[in-house]
Amino acid sequence: MFQQMNQTYSGVNFGTQDLRYGELIGCTFDQCSFANGSLEEINTSNCRFIACDFRGASLNGSLHRESAFENCNFSSANLFVTKFDNCKMMGSDFSNANMDGITIDQGDWSYTNLRHSRLVRQDLRGVNFHEADFSGGNLEKADLRDCDLTMANFAKAKLQGTDVRGAQMAGVDFKTLMITGMRMDREQAVLFALSHGAKINS
Repeated sequence: MFQQMNQTYSGVNFGTQDLRYGELIGCTFDQCSFANGSLEEINTSNCRFIACDFRGASLNGSLHRESAFENCNFSSANLFVTKFDNCKMMGSDFSNANMDGITIDQGDWSYTNLRHSRLVRQDLRGVNFHEADFSGGNLEKADLRDCDLTMANFAKAKLQGTDVRGAQMAGVDFKTLMITGMRMDREQAVLFALSHGAKINS
């Protein structure tokens, strides 16, 4: 096991290094590559990753506390039972990533690409998913209460039993939603009705 504290790296390729079981505290990585790397059970705390490449990397069992992964690429990465605790993931791409058993506790996931992601029964309460792309994903029985879902894309997503009560959903295209079994509050029901041409008297 190794530990790095308050280090800054720019343009470094870590993909060939064994980073398993390591600990990163207060480090900054700018445009670094971890592609196809071994990061199983790594812990990060208050780190910042800017436009880093995690394509095909193994991050299963890793834990991230209050770290930022801004505009990073996690395409085809293994995030099995990974935990993101109050992390900033703005603009990152999770296409084709394995997210089974993932834990997302609070945090900012705005502008993320979560197309075709499997988030069944996930507790995602209070997460900021502003303009996130969930199209084609499976969110059946997921708990999205009190999330910021403003302008989020749910086209062809599976939402059977999904709970969105208290979530901000302004700008969501309700015409693309399959809402059978979805739990929504009165405000969201009004948005749904208005999107389908209803006229509601105050």
